[in-house]
Amino acid sequence: MASIDTGETGQLLRNLGFPLLKVHTSYSHHDFITPGRRILVIGPMGSGKTEFTSRVWRDSKVALKKKGQAVSLTTKGNVDRREVFVVRSSLDKTRFPDYPDDALAFRGGFERCGQHIGAASDSFQLETLLANNPAIGTWIIDEAAFFDERIAYLMADESRRNGLCFICPTLVLNFRREIFNQTARLLLENATDIFPLTAYCEHEDCLMDSLYTYRYYLIEGRECPALYFDPLIIIGGDRTKSDGREPNYCTRCDEHHYLPGKEYTFFTLKPLGEQAARGNIAPLLAELNALAGNIGVSRLYASLSSRYIDCETPCAVQMNALDVPCIAERAIVYLYTEQNLLSADQLRYLVEELGLDKEYLARRLSDNRRPLEL
Repeated sequence: MASIDTGETGQLLRNLGFPLLKVHTSYSHHDFITPGRRILVIGPMGSGKTEFTSRVWRDSKVALKKKGQAVSLTTKGNVDRREVFVVRSSLDKTRFPDYPDDALAFRGGFERCGQHIGAASDSFQLETLLANNPAIGTWIIDEAAFFDERIAYLMADESRRNGLCFICPTLVLNFRREIFNQTARLLLENATDIFPLTAYCEHEDCLMDSLYTYRYYLIEGRECPALYFDPLIIIGGDRTKSDGREPNYCTRCDEHHYLPGKEYTFFTLKPLGEQAARGNIAPLLAELNALAGNIGVSRLYASLSSRYIDCETPCAVQMNALDVPCIAERAIVYLYTEQNLLSADQLRYLVEELGLDKEYLARRLSDNRRPLEL
């Protein structure tokens, strides 16, 4: 944030021959004195959220050398807020496979945390880590939005009761530019501080600031935007992949954040799922059959074609979304895991009737915490 001093000080500088300058807020070292903070570091993928929190780790190494009054200012009982512990999501193990196990890793580097790093898959495992490390006063919870909703209240209770500080570098918006999930919403409600980060739009022709995470697939070098109903959570690494089943991510501005299929999802796909939930699965079966075998006659193709080809401002790259495999499977995952419109028996029926990819479905259902034996 920058401001121009137009008051008396600014006018004095002008009278002395100095220009009016934009004064930017400097980066401050982490405040280990104030207890009970719940800090969200938010931004799109690649904006430097984890790198931002790595500075806290480095600051703690300096702060721990302080003595006397500095110690009393940063402690409550046996809790020392200069002591930092990093908690990674168990879902995140594949992101940086080449880094040491004790690394707080980010794009371009890492900090080794020794015994002060651990993994948790839910708020209950985090609660165990808190109990096993009672002297730690500052906790970095990486990708907190991937945890269950309870984590927001666990951190709020611990910070109020024991003065613990929590720093959460996390996504708040998903690739659809919507609040990531209920956990993200509750983290926002219970936060005391928010640090928003941005990044350059990664489109090759653009230098605009970007707030959004963009999901796409690479097929024979072509960019294929993810459809709106692509599975919400897909667990994978940070390396670029040329596989229509495994997505890539980058940051994009409004103009270059392509998201085909949103209108289709709510105008066609979800209503078909609602019919299936009421017992009439035939219309959904017909559309999924087209998606799986002859997409050119599907209602999805008609929807995208009318919006991105037969229009005043065509955008052919949006049509590349139809080149990815397993579109019918993606639609089923969306209806089952996010909308709860299909029963397990209906899902199995559709898979068998259409001969769908069971391996792909099993992985995506598991990623979205709705595993099912197919």
